[in-house]
Amino acid sequence: MPGSDWVLHVDLDQFIAAVEVARRPELRGRPVVVGGAGDPTQRAVVATASYEAREFGVHSGMPLRLAKKKCPDAVFLPSDAPAYEEVSAHVMDVLRELPVVVEVLGWDEAFLGARTDDPEALADTARRAVKAETGLECSVGIGDNKLRAKLATGFAKPAGVYRLTRDNWVEVMAARPVTALWGVGSRTAAKLAELGVGTVEELARAGPEVLAARFGPAMGPHLRQLALGAGDTEVAATPWVAKSRSRETTFQQDLTDPDEIREQVRLLARRVVHDVVAEGRPAVRVVVKVRFVPFFTCTRGVALAEPTMDVEPIEAAAVAALARFDDTRAVRLLGVRAEFTGGRP
Repeated sequence: MPGSDWVLHVDLDQFIAAVEVARRPELRGRPVVVGGAGDPTQRAVVATASYEAREFGVHSGMPLRLAKKKCPDAVFLPSDAPAYEEVSAHVMDVLRELPVVVEVLGWDEAFLGARTDDPEALADTARRAVKAETGLECSVGIGDNKLRAKLATGFAKPAGVYRLTRDNWVEVMAARPVTALWGVGSRTAAKLAELGVGTVEELARAGPEVLAARFGPAMGPHLRQLALGAGDTEVAATPWVAKSRSRETTFQQDLTDPDEIREQVRLLARRVVHDVVAEGRPAVRVVVKVRFVPFFTCTRGVALAEPTMDVEPIEAAAVAALARFDDTRAVRLLGVRAEFTGGRP
């Protein structure tokens, strides 16, 4: 067959906000914030913000109350997961009509595997098809592996196309902070800074043994491989399946009674069990998420003795995970997550 093998990463721009604007065309051009029940006087966080709202400093994960302060004129809307799932499924069906292999990553993104002489033309075709069928804009990153395609999408936004390969990797990425790499967050960056590593180039030049000593024999070398731009090239058409099921609750009044906190975790665990049973896949690990006052979030997990869908061991594991917290501050949010075989999400 003619052509070369390419990986494209399709990312739907401001997906949740875009779905809401498509349902309410009168909101086009206005700052839109989606999250919780859509009431900024209640405790909840931003699920997504339109580009217009982002110009005011509003971003995902921000408390709705703070978003309201930053952008008083924003339109606040409640999250509607079923609507987003329906639109996402439509988008993925559109992509499957192209001469590509589609690997779904979630609601708003997918990898495409293709053999072509002109990946930019294919990317434009994908963008136009999604726009024509759904009205949504998407950005497409082109790469010679998944890592580079994923990172390229960031340079393509909004509604553009960008190619990042071995040929321009050093030029584009070398001077960027390590947080520009897929999977490197602020905590990892802080640990790297302690080693005198702040940029992608510095990480690429770091000694594997030094990184292994700080991050472990698997993660240390992996971080260096990320900085070198190495990544998987195989795009698989296997259906996307959730790696976990979770439930969480933000409390309008802080919880301070340990017994009440424990009971709320039990209730969340029972709700998660319903989801696990509906999924038809046994859980192997249970994780509890706690957001303490004022806004500090951490998690603790417990592995199950054996895979199960039964309520008793899952609830007991959630309580055991809760017991691993030693912070006595008031609690504003609790969450319970059951993880399936295949690792953490």
